[in-house]
Amino acid sequence: MSESDFAVLLLAAGRGSRFGGGKLAAPLAGKPLSRHASDRLATLPARRHLAICSAQTPELPGFDRLILTPPDAPLATSIATGISTLGPASAVLIALADMPLVPTRHFQALLAAFDGDRIASRVDGRLMVPAVFGCRHFGALLELEGDRGAGALLHDAQGVDLQASLAVDIDTAADLQRVAGAVRCV
Repeated sequence: MSESDFAVLLLAAGRGSRFGGGKLAAPLAGKPLSRHASDRLATLPARRHLAICSAQTPELPGFDRLILTPPDAPLATSIATGISTLGPASAVLIALADMPLVPTRHFQALLAAFDGDRIASRVDGRLMVPAVFGCRHFGALLELEGDRGAGALLHDAQGVDLQASLAVDIDTAADLQRVAGAVRCV
């Protein structure tokens, strides 16, 4: 897919309540947790890199930042805010800022396998983000509700395998401790 065809949407507005707050700014291997995903995504030749953030989200070089209001809005609101702000794009790669181990090669594999519809990460048979959605799904992404995210739109999507050990979503301080050594190897 060429640069003029797709956008990257990084969801980085989570409150981190199970973490105790400040999750995306928590240090991991010498930089804030959120920078691991954003630094890899920023290398992709997208038309636009947009991060939906809270006021506490650290700087994300290479990304346009949009502060989510209200700050306690559910995940679906982050997605809708991003989709409605992207501008022209034939597809969007949606990723989470609290998944620090997803390698650049996986994002590249998703984009290479994208056929214009949808393609998701497949982890132990389960489809999940990071995922790429063609523009025909933008309306459905705008209509999502609550904290379930885009997963409901992926049930019959194609998938690109991602090791479970790389699909770690940091929710707690214990999760962060568990991945501290692994992040150096990605």
